[in-house]
Amino acid sequence: MSGTTSGPRDGGGAGLPVAVDFHFDIMCPYAYQTSLWIRNVRAETGLAVGWRFFSLEEINRTEGKKHPWEREWSYGWSMMRIGALLRRQDMDLLDRWYAVAGRALHVEGRKPHRPEVAEDLLAGMGLDPALVHRAIEDPTTGDEVRTEHDLVVGKGGFGVPTLVFDDGQALFGPVLIDPPEGAAAVRLWEVVAGWLEFPHVYEVQRPKGAADVDAIASAFAAYFDARDWVSVQRPTP
Repeated sequence: MSGTTSGPRDGGGAGLPVAVDFHFDIMCPYAYQTSLWIRNVRAETGLAVGWRFFSLEEINRTEGKKHPWEREWSYGWSMMRIGALLRRQDMDLLDRWYAVAGRALHVEGRKPHRPEVAEDLLAGMGLDPALVHRAIEDPTTGDEVRTEHDLVVGKGGFGVPTLVFDDGQALFGPVLIDPPEGAAAVRLWEVVAGWLEFPHVYEVQRPKGAADVDAIASAFAAYFDARDWVSVQRPTP
């Protein structure tokens, strides 16, 4: 595992993981919120975060539709292929790309899944907009996304965010809309990492009442306005 680190390298406390692979799809509003939290954990503890891929387009693909790698351009898949090309230079570039593209979609209501917007975002990062074309012209970027997607699916994974740890364990979540900061972020990290002690505890889930549904709709308003697809909602397996 590799990633951007800062601060004391203790993962937040004795016995806690010092590194994690964070599998994401830029299109997912929940994964974006969780990414804000894990960045806070990193800032507080020096946790090493390796940004990895997972395709909601593929996992939610209906029979008879093309796989995302069979399309010339495919929303989240193509954005991750851009990220794969950037990561070959430096994990920090993928870190920045996810932060910028995620903010554009989930906060600003822009459409980074359109090539021309992706080019503008790269230019704003001080990078060559032609990276969009180069990423799509290079079939191996798609291979990278698919390999990391298949890794999670092979562990029984079904969505994002999924955290994969050095011992091979994978956890889905945490799923949230108000990512904690500072000491609260570290406390949640301690709670999440505590699950690793109990590998046969599979699920704890908080029921969502009407107020929760309203809060989610409000938090994801920019995403709902910007998306060019119909979101697929599937129950946890």
